[in-house]
Amino acid sequence: MKILKNDEIQTAEKVLLKHLPASYKVYGFLHGINRGKPSTLEVIVDTWPDFKVIICRPDPQNKRALMFRNKVTCYGTDEQILKKMLTEQMDWSTYFMIGGLDIAHAPMLKELTSDRKINCKCEIVVHLMYLPDNSHLLTSAVDSELESRISSLDLSHVDLVNKTWKHGGNEKGYNNIKKFISNFPSYCITDDQGQPVSWVLVCDYCAISVLHTLPEYRGKGYAKAVVSTMAKRLHAEGYPVYCFIEEDNVASYRLFKSLGFVEDASYRAVWFEFNF
Repeated sequence: MKILKNDEIQTAEKVLLKHLPASYKVYGFLHGINRGKPSTLEVIVDTWPDFKVIICRPDPQNKRALMFRNKVTCYGTDEQILKKMLTEQMDWSTYFMIGGLDIAHAPMLKELTSDRKINCKCEIVVHLMYLPDNSHLLTSAVDSELESRISSLDLSHVDLVNKTWKHGGNEKGYNNIKKFISNFPSYCITDDQGQPVSWVLVCDYCAISVLHTLPEYRGKGYAKAVVSTMAKRLHAEGYPVYCFIEEDNVASYRLFKSLGFVEDASYRAVWFEFNF
């Protein structure tokens, strides 16, 4: 096992680029780290420089990592090495979550936790939608009146976004939204009083996220406008352009598909919880 340093993380990002879409979440974290975004992660690999498994986990030496200690992301091309790394490098006595893992590894995880008599459950299964390049973006022109109401979110909007976020509504959600708005691109459409009524953010693994439109403003094309505006900016600035959509969120799946986002049918991402 090796903990990667800054220049090695840059090299690892380039390697992961060759393994999209399955490597997207780890790639997104590394993309942010390599561009100076705040991070509480440490990045470990099985061997270097020819690694088969890479894991992003909270850095035990970073005090701020305590609030994110339960979140782990990993990618591997060799399942037996991945199993060995997870067995040896995770603290299986505590609650934690592995997110964005290829669902093909689910039987291995269940076997690992069964052997250890550890509670394990599949929290969510998601589609990974991505935009291969900007030429795939399908969007109609935004009229000038609507375009004039598109702007970035700011810190005065954190509470509103957190209250309406499915995974928010608490202090941890508030801190996450604050982090996203402070460090990553965001867009919103405002009403006549300048208050956001539809918005989209980029999260710390550089995925398009937290898309929401207030119920009374739906059906006006606002979500499509903020997502297409975001996709153009991300592509122009060299970000990966992708998102995770929960299986039961049919409306978002149709929205992203209508904008030209595609899905690799051979890959599905999953979030697992342990010791819950």
